[in-house]
Amino acid sequence: MAKILMVGAFDTKGPEYAFLREQILARGHEVFAMNTGVIGEANAFPVDIGADEVATAGGSSLGALREAADRGDAMKVMSEGSAVVAKRLHDEGAFDGVVGMGGSGGSSVVTAAMRALPVGVPKVCVSTVASGDTSAYVGAKDVTLIPSIVDVAGVNRISRVIFTRAAGAVCGMVEAEPPAADDDKPIIVASMFGNTTECVGACVEHLSAKGYEVLVFHATGAGGKTMESLVDEGLVDAVLDITTTEWADEICDGVFSAGPDRLGGAGRAGLPQLIVPGCVDMANFGGMGTVPQRFKNGDRVFYEWNPAVTLMRTSAEENARMGKIFAEKANQAMGPVAFLLPLKGVSILDGDGELFCDRAADQAFFDALKMNLNDGIAVHEIDHNINDPEFSTRATELMLELIDQK
Repeated sequence: MAKILMVGAFDTKGPEYAFLREQILARGHEVFAMNTGVIGEANAFPVDIGADEVATAGGSSLGALREAADRGDAMKVMSEGSAVVAKRLHDEGAFDGVVGMGGSGGSSVVTAAMRALPVGVPKVCVSTVASGDTSAYVGAKDVTLIPSIVDVAGVNRISRVIFTRAAGAVCGMVEAEPPAADDDKPIIVASMFGNTTECVGACVEHLSAKGYEVLVFHATGAGGKTMESLVDEGLVDAVLDITTTEWADEICDGVFSAGPDRLGGAGRAGLPQLIVPGCVDMANFGGMGTVPQRFKNGDRVFYEWNPAVTLMRTSAEENARMGKIFAEKANQAMGPVAFLLPLKGVSILDGDGELFCDRAADQAFFDALKMNLNDGIAVHEIDHNINDPEFSTRATELMLELIDQK
């Protein structure tokens, strides 16, 4: 029998959560209930963690929130508080999985608690916003969103089915015990994109042969954030950051930004880190109609990667900005770090004679990097494209050397 943390506004969603609770109990599991509602009292079933405790953990009090009657501020406080309490309870071993329900506001509070938990803890949220861009709710964690179909407002012929399935989902998750690995190999995380697949694939093959387990993350914003979060959680031994393109999206307002903390985790953790400017030649947008107008008015080069993704060649100025940022990130690193620069192109499209080939823009990155980098941080250059076999071989060698230094 497992214990499942049920998080939600039990004051306004009492009957709905009572039904969900009954379904979990019927499957033989216990429910540990945490109330995040601030409007009224929760009387539909026993509550283990009251809203007052959550509000206090969020830096306020239930009385103050009720007196202010500011819904936005209440959501912020209860989101922060639910995250603090959920993490504490998990650290104490109080539950095995977590489930919740809500609209946009309720989902934001429920998923804040979920995002505070490690990857692997079962997390299920029934939500009215479980479609479109859900990155604000999922973040970098393995949150499972189930579309509520109808509003989470009453138990009816539709919601009854959805709530029951949600109970079955979280119960099934806590019942499923992942098989133990035959051996505990050291973990290297690597970043990849379509334009660096050949390189990263070869690196994975080389490093796997050396006894490492390589976890590959697609550099689409969420991928970079997830990779960084695993590093921060202490689950990683080294970082092979081949594809740092998310920084191009960060400075060009593209759709695949991983935020300004990208490249920060390995340095904070003191992990061996090899950094490559993979695909910094491109920023990503949706269809061509989504490209900001300011970029369409100049001499920008675009490439339709597929109908939903438009690539824009970054400029020399943007590359110089990234070179400076990469240097600043590396300068703060507490562990061994080095750079490997492919002089014949940082992507497939940047190869000799290809559409994005712009050696002046590439050089702007290289120059800014070297100009701002602290003495003692090695910069290796190789006269090959990033996807040439010689490059992946050298990247593997340098990764192993950095690990040896550690």
